[in-house]
Amino acid sequence: MKKEETQATARTLWADIEKIRTGAPLVHNITNYVVMNSSANALLALGASPVMAHAKEEVEEMTSIAQALVINIGTLSKHWVESMFLAAETAGRRGIPFVLDPVGAGATKYRTETCLKLLQKVSPAVIRGNASEIRALLSSEAKTKGVDSLSEAEKAVEAAQRLAEKYDCTVSISGKVDYIVDRSRRHRISNGHSLMPRVTGMGCAATALTGAFAAVNQDPFMAAVHAMATMGIAGEIAGQKASGPGSLQMHFLDTLHKLSKKDIEGRLKAENAV
Repeated sequence: MKKEETQATARTLWADIEKIRTGAPLVHNITNYVVMNSSANALLALGASPVMAHAKEEVEEMTSIAQALVINIGTLSKHWVESMFLAAETAGRRGIPFVLDPVGAGATKYRTETCLKLLQKVSPAVIRGNASEIRALLSSEAKTKGVDSLSEAEKAVEAAQRLAEKYDCTVSISGKVDYIVDRSRRHRISNGHSLMPRVTGMGCAATALTGAFAAVNQDPFMAAVHAMATMGIAGEIAGQKASGPGSLQMHFLDTLHKLSKKDIEGRLKAENAV
């Protein structure tokens, strides 16, 4: 991406952060036990308003008042799956952006089939996962190591493109380099820090933040670009201050809270990957 194009992305990214901080959009998360706290704190640090509601008796009502819905399948159970379908269908009827994180897709048949059935019901605005998870949504041959990727993000770009076309959505692939694709666009984000994969829930936080950006930006592709760039830049800054994974998490939240226009303009590494 040319310098002026990078600068333009930095301007729109900062504009979205200001919208989040001013409007505090409500992001409804049906997410997993492992990351509830860290995902909620990431949203709060950025300026959004998180809610974590998974009881099927209230998910439709909660989704109806939210500006975005995030579904993360990390810790599946029968009742939670029912709630996920109710929430996604509500979001679809009301035009509320829905972000899907297919955590561990490819590791078990139950996870993969749950995601595919959900995608058949409602097309999300964004699917965000690691390379193995994205590939597993297209091919039963693709495998995942628990919830960790066995592939680099670059190897999943073509699969992501096919997913984007099939479900008319944006696909965001996290990795050492992040790729965001839709039917006609591809972006590469090269921000981040090597300690980030050592902290559980960083990918889930990226999904939650994608929900926040989707709440204020009607273009799911740019919302995903902005979310992954924000994660990467905050991770870079936090990594320079941290002495290990524990302090990285603390500094990451502080950095999200203090993230400035200057940080974005000085650090953004985004380019057109078409």
